[in-house]
Amino acid sequence: MPTEPLKPETVLAVDGWLKENVSAIVHRHDLFRKWKDTIDASEGGYDSFTKGYHKFGFNIASNGEVVYREWAPNATEASLIGDFNEWNRTSHPMKKDSFGVWEIILPPTSTGQCAIPHDSKIKISMITPEGKRIERLPAWIKRVTQDLNVSPVYDARFWNPPASQCYTFKNARPPKPTNARIYEAHVGISSPEGRVGTYKEFTQNVLPRIKKLGYNVIQLMAIMEHAYYASFGYQVTSFFAASSRYGPPEDLKELIDTAHGMGLTVLLDIVHSHACKNVLDGLNEFDGTDHHYFHEGAKGRHELWDSRLFNYGSHEVLRFLLSNLRFYMEEYQFDGFRFDGVTSMMYVHHGIGTGFSGGYHEYFGSGADLEGIVYLMLANDAMHTLYPNVVTIAEDVSGMPLLGIPVSKGGVGFDYRLSMAVPDMWIKLLKHKSDYEWDLANIEHTLSNRRDGEKSIAYCESHDQALVGDKTLAFWLMDKEMYTNMSDLSVMTPVIARGLALHKMIRLLTHSLGGEGYLNFEGNEFGHPEWLDFPRAGNNNSFHYARRQWNVVDDPLLRYRYLNEFDAAMNNMAGQYGWLEAPKAYVSLKNESDKVLVYERAGLLFVFNFHPTQSYTDFRVGIEVAGKYAVILTSDEKRFGGFENVGLGGEYLTSPMEWNNRKNFVQVYIPSRTCIVLAKVD
Repeated sequence: MPTEPLKPETVLAVDGWLKENVSAIVHRHDLFRKWKDTIDASEGGYDSFTKGYHKFGFNIASNGEVVYREWAPNATEASLIGDFNEWNRTSHPMKKDSFGVWEIILPPTSTGQCAIPHDSKIKISMITPEGKRIERLPAWIKRVTQDLNVSPVYDARFWNPPASQCYTFKNARPPKPTNARIYEAHVGISSPEGRVGTYKEFTQNVLPRIKKLGYNVIQLMAIMEHAYYASFGYQVTSFFAASSRYGPPEDLKELIDTAHGMGLTVLLDIVHSHACKNVLDGLNEFDGTDHHYFHEGAKGRHELWDSRLFNYGSHEVLRFLLSNLRFYMEEYQFDGFRFDGVTSMMYVHHGIGTGFSGGYHEYFGSGADLEGIVYLMLANDAMHTLYPNVVTIAEDVSGMPLLGIPVSKGGVGFDYRLSMAVPDMWIKLLKHKSDYEWDLANIEHTLSNRRDGEKSIAYCESHDQALVGDKTLAFWLMDKEMYTNMSDLSVMTPVIARGLALHKMIRLLTHSLGGEGYLNFEGNEFGHPEWLDFPRAGNNNSFHYARRQWNVVDDPLLRYRYLNEFDAAMNNMAGQYGWLEAPKAYVSLKNESDKVLVYERAGLLFVFNFHPTQSYTDFRVGIEVAGKYAVILTSDEKRFGGFENVGLGGEYLTSPMEWNNRKNFVQVYIPSRTCIVLAKVD
C-alpha cells in the first residue's frame, strides 16, 4: 500500500511560519515516500530490508554451513581467503549475481564442524577490471582486532563462539524515558589507570555511579570500531564491529543487559555522517572504485574531517546503513541512537564556513542535501516503526525546523535535538564576561529559545568542551586553584567558593529551564580536573589525560564530592517532580541589577541569585498557585559545599496580590550565588 502523501495543512498545523517553504517540505517528503514505497515493493518493507546482516557478511546455519556474501559490483573475480585455507587465493572462489553481489557457501566439515575456525583471520580477495588484485576486510564483519605492535591495520575475525560462550540477555528493556537524563560516556577512558578501560570494568565500576547519580539514560561513545583511538570514535572503519579495544562483544552485551537491569536506557553514538578513508581496513575503495559506498570526487569527501561521505541515494548504501541501526538494536539490545554530524548530512556545504541565523530560507533552499535528509527520515521512520520505544537524538547546530517532528507530519523524525547553543553560551560568558556583566535576559533566552513541539536536550558541556584545547566549566571557573585548594583541609578561597557555587547554579538552571532532556559528560558532574587528551604522537602516546580520576570524587577530604552530591540531588529531584517532561517554564523575573532569575515549572518555584556579593532578605517573587511552600533543594546546603545560609524546609506562605504577572507572591531569603527550589506542601 503506497505511503500517504503529505498535506500542506499538516505542516502548517505544526508551524504556520513555514508557509513559504511548504512546497519544499512536501517535495522532500515525496522523495521519502518514493524510497519507502520502493523498499516495500522490492524488499518486502522495513522489516526485511533492515536485516541485511542476515544476507550479507557471514551467516552460519545450525548445521555449520557458512554463507558469505559481499556487494562489490566493480570486481571481476573474488575469493574468500584466511587462516582456514592458508590464504589460498584460488581454493575458494566466489560467484557474482546480476546485482554485483558475490557469494560463497562453505559446507561443514565431515565431522559437522564449521569450515572456518572461530576467531580466525579472514579477508576477501578481488580482481579489478584493470587486473589489479585488492584485498579487503569484509564490509559487514562483526569483529576486527588491532595489534599495534605489528601494524595499525585491523584484522577481520570470523566470530562464531560456541554456544556456551555466547551471552544470553536476562533483562527486558526499560520503558521509554519521558524525562531523559543522559550520561554521556566513553568506555575506554573510564578507568582511573593510564590505559584503555574495558566493558567489564565499566559494567562493574561505572554503571553503579550512573545509577546513583540519578541518570536514566547512558549514551555510549566510540563503540563502532575506529582505527585511531584519538578520533574519539568518529573515524569508523568497520560499522558492524563493536570496538575490540574494550573487550569481546559478549562483554558489551553484558554491559547493556546490566544497565537494563538497573532501569537504564542505553543509546549508541552512531556515526553515519561519514566514514574513515582507510582502504586496507575500511570501506574506502572497497571494490576498487572511488564511488562504491560513497560519492566520488569532492562530493564524497569532507574537507575538514578528511573522511569519506556516503551516497545516501544508493539502494545498497541505504540497506547497509539502515541494517546497521537494526543490528545494534537486535544484536546488542541498544535502545536508540544519538546521530552524530547531522548538520553535515543535511546540507551540501556540510555546515563548513556557514553560519545559521535562523531564517527559514537557510534550511529549504539549494543548500539542503535532500538525499541526506531523506536518509535521516527513512532511518527515523524505520526505527520508530520497528521499535516504537526507540529514542533518537540529532546533533545539529543549524536549527533545522521540523527536525524533531514525526516524518508523517513533514518532519525528519527525531525524538530530541541537542541544544548546541547552550554550552557555547556558558563558555563565552566564563571566558569573556565578569560576573557583573552577565546578561540574565540573554541567558534565559538562550535556554528557553527552542521550537514548540520539538524536544531538546540541554547541556552545559559535553565531550567537546572536555577535549584538549578547550576547558570544562570547572576549569574555566577554578583553573589552577583546582590543584591546590580543592581539599577541605585548605582554605576555602574566593575562587573555589565562586567556582563551586556557579558550577551548581549553571547546572540546575540548564537542567530545569533548558529543555525536555539533560546531558552530562562523564566526570563533569563533579568538576573533573584537567582536560581529556587521547594518546597521540603530540603527547608521546600518554594515557595520563585519557582517563577519569574517580579517586578525587571518592576522597572524603576533597571538594569534588560536593558537586557530585548536588548533581545526584538535582537529577533525582527531576525524576521525582518531572520538570523535564513538563511544559516550558514561565519566567516571571529577569532582574539585571539584582541578578535574580525566577521561574516556575512543574509546579516548582526556581529562584537564582547570580549577584557576586548581594544577598536579599524578604525578596518578593511571583507565583501562580497560592498555598504553603517549602524549600526542597538549595545549592547552599553544607553537603553541597555551601554555607547553609538558607536551609531546607521552612514555611513560605503566598500572599494574594499580583506580582510579576503572577496571581500571588511569596517572600524568600536568597543569598549571593545561591539557587533554591520551592514546592507546594499543602
